[in-house]
Amino acid sequence: MTAVTQPPSQPKPVTGLSRDDARRLALRAQGLLGAPDRRAGVRGMLRQLGAVQLDTISVLARSHELVPYARLGAVGRPAVEAAYWADAHSFEYWSHAACILPIEEWPHFAFRRRARRAKGHRWHVMEDSERSCAAVLDRLKADGPLTTTELGGGRKGGEWWDWSETKIAVEWLLDTGEVVCTRRRAWKRVYDLAERAVPEELLHDDLDDAECLRRLVAQAGAALGVATRADLADYHRLKGEQVDAVIADSGLVPVEVEGWGKAAWADPAALAAAPRGRHRTTLLSPFDSLIWDRPRTERIFGFTHRLEAYVPRPQRIHGYFAMPLLAGGRLRGRVDPAREGSTLVARQVSMDGRSAVAPMAQALLEAATWVGCDAVRVDRCDDPTLAAALRTELARRQPAG
Repeated sequence: MTAVTQPPSQPKPVTGLSRDDARRLALRAQGLLGAPDRRAGVRGMLRQLGAVQLDTISVLARSHELVPYARLGAVGRPAVEAAYWADAHSFEYWSHAACILPIEEWPHFAFRRRARRAKGHRWHVMEDSERSCAAVLDRLKADGPLTTTELGGGRKGGEWWDWSETKIAVEWLLDTGEVVCTRRRAWKRVYDLAERAVPEELLHDDLDDAECLRRLVAQAGAALGVATRADLADYHRLKGEQVDAVIADSGLVPVEVEGWGKAAWADPAALAAAPRGRHRTTLLSPFDSLIWDRPRTERIFGFTHRLEAYVPRPQRIHGYFAMPLLAGGRLRGRVDPAREGSTLVARQVSMDGRSAVAPMAQALLEAATWVGCDAVRVDRCDDPTLAAALRTELARRQPAG
């Protein structure tokens, strides 16, 4: 890894941006301002974002389905899965977290695969790594693609982290690039040999660390529009010094953003034309890349958001899977949704004033239709007056019967 002892001095900004400029640049870069590219569809969205986070939680849908829904509207869920996984279009690997990544980015994660190999293990240590890895590779060669269950089972019989030797081996091979996760089946990873799953022209670790990092920093900058050093590092979970080592050669340009008080960089293409167009009104997954970095979300939108799924129920403020409401280019509230039969239940709602009621009603009804519900019910709202207004607005937009 390239060693950097001191952050580089910040060059003179090429331009200054207002807070609103930065917010609009971020929205456009994330595909949430302007007309969506429906011809490019989910695959185009994935290339634009560079990474779509996966997560086990499924409320209305899983997070990787909610991300294209937020940008493209009611894309059928089977179509979303097919767009991600068919025709060797993508792979799953460690980016911001476990993410779906465009297959074109395979060479640029060579630095991470090398780092894993150099460490020798991740969470678990195999009893006989040579024998166990060879057994997994032989099975995949003969019978793959396969899940862990099909390979022989993922657990020794204890808790979820008590992995079997086979599970440790296949995850190690995934970490180091001999095996690829080609899709999820019933939320289980489906593994295949990299030589079979990755196109031949991309199947290499030839790029050195600096070239990998330059690409990932540039890609993060394009997906963010405008970003601080910490923002750029967080996107693909790089280290700050890794960003420092390549930022000057990334193609990003230094800018000054009103109120940020930190050095920032922007994608030159983003600065070439002012962001304009239609704002999307939608509910966002808490794992959406627009908001997955909490400090950045507060800085850009003045909105504090926290996933409370792992917080004990009595300590939750906004609910198990509170989804922020994006409307007019701002975060205007949040809702903790659930499904009961054909009813979408807004278990807990908060809104930023009366003007957020109509957008919240629109977003709830659109989400309900997308997941096959024909009614919306509001259980709780932190403001009784806004709760009554929301129920009225829902009834107006969707009359009973």
